[in-house]
Amino acid sequence: MPTLRWIFYSWTAVAWTWCMVGASNCSSTTRSLCKEGLVIPLWQPPVEQTSMVVRVGRAVVYLCALVYMFLGVSIAADRFMAAIEVITSQERTVSVRKKDGTKVKLTVRVWNETVSNLTLMALGSSAPEILLSLIEICGNGFQAGDLGPNTIVGSAAFNLFMIIAICVAAIPKAEVRRQQHLNVFLVTALWSIFAYIWLYLILAVFSPGVIEVWEGFVTFLFFPLTVATAFMADKKMSLKKFVSMRYRADSHGLRAFAFNRRVSGSENNDNDQAVVDALVNKHRHMSTEDEEFEHQRRDYLRIFRDLRQSHPDADIVALQDQAACELMKRAKKSRAFHRVQAIRRITGGGDLVENSMRKVHQRSRANLQSTWNHSDLLTCKVFFNPCHYTVLENVGTVRLRVERQGGPPDVTILVDYRTEDGTANAGSDYESASGTLIIESNQQEAFIEIQVIDDDVFEEDEHFYVFLGIQLPSIVDVFCFFAQFYFYFAENLKIRTRDGFVLDPSALSSQPIAKLITPSIATVMILDDDHSGIFTFEKENYEVPESRGHVSVNVLRNSGCRGRVLLPYRTIDGTGKGNVDYEPAESELLFENEETQKTIEIGIINKEQYERSEFFHIEILQPIRADKTEDEKRIAELGKPALGSLTKCTVRIKESREFRGAVDMLIKKANVSLIMGTTTWREQFIDAFSLPSGKEDETTKPNLLGYAMHFLSAPWKILCAFMPPTEYWNGWACFIVSIILIGVITALIGDLANHFGCTIGLMDAVTAITFVAIGTSVPDTFASHVSAVQDSYADSSIGNVTGSNAVNVFLGIGIAWTVAAVYHSLHGQQFQVQPGTLAFSVTIYCIEATFCIAILVARRSKPVGGELGGPLGYKIATVLCFISLWILYVLLSSLESYCIITGF
Repeated sequence: MPTLRWIFYSWTAVAWTWCMVGASNCSSTTRSLCKEGLVIPLWQPPVEQTSMVVRVGRAVVYLCALVYMFLGVSIAADRFMAAIEVITSQERTVSVRKKDGTKVKLTVRVWNETVSNLTLMALGSSAPEILLSLIEICGNGFQAGDLGPNTIVGSAAFNLFMIIAICVAAIPKAEVRRQQHLNVFLVTALWSIFAYIWLYLILAVFSPGVIEVWEGFVTFLFFPLTVATAFMADKKMSLKKFVSMRYRADSHGLRAFAFNRRVSGSENNDNDQAVVDALVNKHRHMSTEDEEFEHQRRDYLRIFRDLRQSHPDADIVALQDQAACELMKRAKKSRAFHRVQAIRRITGGGDLVENSMRKVHQRSRANLQSTWNHSDLLTCKVFFNPCHYTVLENVGTVRLRVERQGGPPDVTILVDYRTEDGTANAGSDYESASGTLIIESNQQEAFIEIQVIDDDVFEEDEHFYVFLGIQLPSIVDVFCFFAQFYFYFAENLKIRTRDGFVLDPSALSSQPIAKLITPSIATVMILDDDHSGIFTFEKENYEVPESRGHVSVNVLRNSGCRGRVLLPYRTIDGTGKGNVDYEPAESELLFENEETQKTIEIGIINKEQYERSEFFHIEILQPIRADKTEDEKRIAELGKPALGSLTKCTVRIKESREFRGAVDMLIKKANVSLIMGTTTWREQFIDAFSLPSGKEDETTKPNLLGYAMHFLSAPWKILCAFMPPTEYWNGWACFIVSIILIGVITALIGDLANHFGCTIGLMDAVTAITFVAIGTSVPDTFASHVSAVQDSYADSSIGNVTGSNAVNVFLGIGIAWTVAAVYHSLHGQQFQVQPGTLAFSVTIYCIEATFCIAILVARRSKPVGGELGGPLGYKIATVLCFISLWILYVLLSSLESYCIITGF
């Protein structure tokens, strides 16, 4: 506590000394002038002609209107930030060739994270301040004003001192947050201090009281230079490497960036090859950001595995729904996301992630309903089920099942059928059959019976076919080929009504009442029972997802099935190893008499890998007769069991497609641009009128404050719902319309702030650094607080503050003063800006900002360990120090504005 007292007494002494020195050199105080606003006229009669009660009433009205405008500009900035998130998330695909000649398709995203934070993100979070400076210049006839520039400086002070103080205090006990990319922070911090030093130089040193054209242009040109140096710090590259760079890889995958030449999709380019090799060979030359990407994907896999273990009976869709919100909470989020999330919570919009998950589910249900074909319910479908039969030669009769499904239940189906030879011949292997099968109105199935002929002659396995809806004459003349062709493909299918009328299925309506569907052809395989059989695998290669836990390999017994046979088998290692990738086996299959098929079961060890491709072999050995009768011994040489052509098969273990697809879907769901964006105007109006609970079960009602904020912000929400959805023009349509709306509201804020200061006798400079600066920074305060608590690092909550402070000067003041300087230069005049109040405010900010950044860097040392949080004593000292810096800045700037102390 002595440290805190020392800080307090030191700053008090400095302020008192400055006031006393300044008071002796200042003899007058300039009162704030009341003037007409750009949009809102001055309240008549003038404030000088009204009583104190009227002034207080007007001040309350202006203050309430000002707060409501802050609410409106925040909601408009919400849509603006959503558009920016969609714009910076755009990707494309580049095809490149690896060294082995294979092509790889890589996802290309043009926007670098650091670049987007310093350009579009900074513009989105600081749009009111930047536009206020530009609108004030244009509204005053290109004359300098106090509101815009002082708002930028005051907002910078509030962001650096108060927002960081809140973030330091927000970290839970015994936790600490530190910046991951310190290089970027140091670069942006230096630029943020240099920006205000430069502002002082052009105000009071280079051409005191006059802003020349070159000064305005140079101020603006510092903006791209800031972005370029921050990018170089992010990539840890030299200037030479920066100029010649074409591609880079970061945490979002492969991203394209071009400076001195255009990015192309050339497949043979050496630079492309280097990048591909760096990505493919993950264990060689992997950058820090590539490791971040791999770590993020491993997090996804770990979450999904945990869910599968805790909910083993849940299907893949249910697991995706359960994991979606958890993934979004853990996924890395941009500054835009935290800003939009803060606005949604302030205005009663609920939680952004949970609301978006509900919208995704609603879209899925709508798509499912739109793809449902209702006409299928009106038609009776007739087909074989099953369509393949295997019988022994001595079976006698085989029964083929024909099924009807759907359609009117009160009609009878009449369908013709006919057998046709395959390798089996009618008359010697089976009895030919044809006729009409009747499926009564109260039946769902009927059977066709075919006689199979048994003999004692050894034969190969044979088959024949049974066709539905086809009736051919027994003898077809060769000259009637076209007639035969017609009959072959004609569907001879009829229906019989309850009145006994036999009709064509299409006679009663345009939609047929009945029709044949696939399979309408059945295959009957006749196995010879006069041989012990030839044993072979059903197929040579099997592919099984690891999540199944086992592989089932069928062994077929062809060309006879007489007697009991033992068939040895064993597993052989390939790239997959026994007891590591699969459970090794060496055993026997026992085929009983007339048994034609057996299954080998091999256990698969589930490693739950995202990518997997190992294989092993299963081999069957020479079959052995289990027992022999006297007759069997006599014919052993004629019908002994033998191996077929496939005696060895390969089983390849792959990653589970279900698992990988679920992970890919979850990664897509974690895409912030999909959650923040909108697709239709209907969706936007529903969001504007609805008041979500913000809970997953959708049953918890909002509290009273939630209702109040929702209805207060409803007009702004409805107005913003007229903006184009972010899906249009890849977000650019919403970007343009929202920045226009922000400009209009900012013009209203400027007029209200001027009238409010005039009413209570407050200077524009003081109004700017207090009411206006705080009002425009409230959303950033909430966003930084949430980011500090939820993120693992402090980059989003601290790094963006310093970057935005620099961008505010280079864009907000740079553009406005450049326009004004050019205007006056074209008219042979000079653009005059009195350095007094602004130069003094800038000087105080630069001194305190240097002290603040030094404290943040010092907190990275061992006693604390990071910029945010830390031990309680250090946390309290830091918070009180930063708050005192902001209070001192406001105090000294206000005293100078009223000539209590002397400025420059």
